[in-house]
Amino acid sequence: MKLERFLSEFEKAKKRVHIIGNSETAVIIALDMEGRIFTVLHGHVLNKVNLEAINGQSTFNNYLNPGGDVLWPAPEGTTLGYQYSTGDWRVSPGLYYARYLVTESGDNHVTVITEVDLINNQGLGIPTIFKRNILLFPDHDSITLSVTESITYIGNKTLKKSECNLAPWSLCQLDCDLGSKVSFPCQDRSHVWNLYDSELNECMSWENIKCNILTEGSKRFQIGIGEEVPYIEFFDPSKGLKVKRINNAISSNEMYIDIRDVKPTIPPDPKGVRYSVYNDNNRFMEIEAAGGCPEIIHKGTEMKVTVETTFIKN
Repeated sequence: MKLERFLSEFEKAKKRVHIIGNSETAVIIALDMEGRIFTVLHGHVLNKVNLEAINGQSTFNNYLNPGGDVLWPAPEGTTLGYQYSTGDWRVSPGLYYARYLVTESGDNHVTVITEVDLINNQGLGIPTIFKRNILLFPDHDSITLSVTESITYIGNKTLKKSECNLAPWSLCQLDCDLGSKVSFPCQDRSHVWNLYDSELNECMSWENIKCNILTEGSKRFQIGIGEEVPYIEFFDPSKGLKVKRINNAISSNEMYIDIRDVKPTIPPDPKGVRYSVYNDNNRFMEIEAAGGCPEIIHKGTEMKVTVETTFIKN
């Protein structure tokens, strides 16, 4: 989608955006739409865009997925997740009603924050501050974003990891089609596992120490990837697009956690996820990166991770 049309939709919907960069290479932060990041190269938005979400509003019965790149809390399911606090899957209104504020901005950087009151699947209320610190590094045929994603706990009660798992989770959504795939180096196949119960024989293949996952947007599945894998790359040959994500090391007092979308009666698995690949059946996919969670969360504890995403257009 061309940048001009993209911005005109926000203007028509009277929703705020913040722009860094220029008309050819830029980052658009949708301040009134979950603080989602949209990356622009050669005047075109590279992320998935849902115009219905720009012009509408999510409700309890109908979540409108905006696309872009969003900061969410992990985990999604399990007894300690945030998407089943009512018993059924839903995106918390604390997330889709969040309105971000710009606290610092320059030519190639911006920091945005918002308050989000979370409720986990045990009914525990968890007040937080979400912050996205975005640095832009433009080039002729590429653009790199370095985003430090953070969630700060501001509640008075000290929380143990056994009652509260909480980690920043960066979800980058991209349109996909036949031939699209995600690849990454991996020497031990146990470092890659299925987060759903779906069959993956047709979607996953190995070439020596390289794993390839077809992400053609026709079958719903999610792959978990362990901390030993250094990066993941998405390829879309139809658009000549490559997107590489590097999830930088988490703090030494944090551990990767189980982020799965499973029933709220299932306890978290001790196997932690650094990256994940989600393939939807509506022609889009996500390359995801997660931070870690400490054993004890005090008032003022900040869980954060820096994710570098490079878009290259041929």
